Amino acid sequence: MKLLILGGTRFLGRHLVAAAQTRGHEVTLFNRGNYSTEDLGAVEIIKGDRHTELHKLHGRRWDAVVDTSGHLPRAVRAAAEVLAESVDRYVFISFQNAYKDVSVPGIDETYPLATLTTEQLDRANAIDTSGQPSYGELYGRLKAVCEQAAEEVMPNRVLIIRPGLIVGPHDYTDRFTYWPVRVARGGEVLAPGRPDRFIQFIDVRDLAEWTISMIEHQAAGAYNAHGVPNSLTMQKLLEECRSVSGSEAQFTWINEDFLLQENVAAWSELPLWLPEEAAPHLKGFMFISPDKAVAAGLKFRPLPDTIRDILTWRQTNRPNDELKAGLDRDKERALLYKWHEVAKT
Repeated sequence: MKLLILGGTRFLGRHLVAAAQTRGHEVTLFNRGNYSTEDLGAVEIIKGDRHTELHKLHGRRWDAVVDTSGHLPRAVRAAAEVLAESVDRYVFISFQNAYKDVSVPGIDETYPLATLTTEQLDRANAIDTSGQPSYGELYGRLKAVCEQAAEEVMPNRVLIIRPGLIVGPHDYTDRFTYWPVRVARGGEVLAPGRPDRFIQFIDVRDLAEWTISMIEHQAAGAYNAHGVPNSLTMQKLLEECRSVSGSEAQFTWINEDFLLQENVAAWSELPLWLPEEAAPHLKGFMFISPDKAVAAGLKFRPLPDTIRDILTWRQTNRPNDELKAGLDRDKERALLYKWHEVAKT
């Protein structure tokens, strides 16, 4: 097959390239050229801005396009319109927050999607698209409307993938990487909330390989792409991080009331932690159903492999870089000290 990827040089995109190449497909990337492609192998690069230079794609033919960088409905619609006669399939990487809400466990693909008001859409469109825009609370809503835009232009030819937290090598957010790296460092580790709280994510390579397989099978429709819910606890994750790294880390579990009182930022300072009582609208966030995708062939590699590969990648490529997520060392030490002092009283 011949595949066009909009984006393709960062996290999921580069793994899609690798998965496609492994299966013998030809890959073309269309992006602004802001990131290196030297280690991506034999890929064709078309340099351009999707917001202003889609004309550079005219006159070409691919079997499918994978849109990894679509955030604004008007941009996704424009790309679909330009490519409608040039590709058989439009693959849109969406997000699980495209659903109306995630307050209940077990949400599947039949659950209602989020919507946008005209004012919200206008506000999103006003964000500067020349850099790396942040749409905040509108992100999931925008993804939902992007899905609809692609389907309206190319009915029954759109494959929509809705992952949640994607983890693995080359994750530039460090939202998951923090835990393998922190546990490998050893010592007393601040662990958030209940040890038996369930968590959910997907290895980027499992997602990429399955997505390419779905394109090969000419699939269409929407699919949640996540790990199996109710199968992994926070305690098990941390213990696996310790086992894989061979560290002597000791975990101190701190309840969420204390963490909230100390203004610890959920998810960013303590990745994978979502306050259970303070965020009832997110009670289903770690319990999205991937049954449809699993039935369509989605498979998951062992957790130790993910942890080991993250640590190897980090040590090889970014050994001295500060993590972009997680607690800094001083704040973690201060929180642990205060927690132990409170326990004495």
